[in-house]
Amino acid sequence: MKAAVTLKKNHEFRRLYRKGASAVSGSMVLYCRKNRLGHNRLGITVSVKLGNAVKRNRARRRLREVYRLNSPRLSQGWDLVLVARGRTPDASWKELNDSFLRLSRKLGLLGDKP
Repeated sequence: MKAAVTLKKNHEFRRLYRKGASAVSGSMVLYCRKNRLGHNRLGITVSVKLGNAVKRNRARRRLREVYRLNSPRLSQGWDLVLVARGRTPDASWKELNDSFLRLSRKLGLLGDKP
């Protein structure tokens, strides 16, 4: 993923938490907010409470891949933050994918594409 399409700065995350819309599932939390760019930006957060570095990195990789595979279906011009929860590293791939799509649909992020 290119650096231009990720959220890195603390103030960007805080703005999204404070002013963005959110949706929750058992394996992740999705925050979103419109941006003035023509493309989506993604940020991923994994708490130290989730486990050691291996588990945290596994959770990050899985969330990043879920986003990557479903990004063509998403509307453009949004800032997104995915927050890993306790079940993220061990959840099945189908559960993560379905959860992401359900949360995206709930927040109105899915475009017209199938």
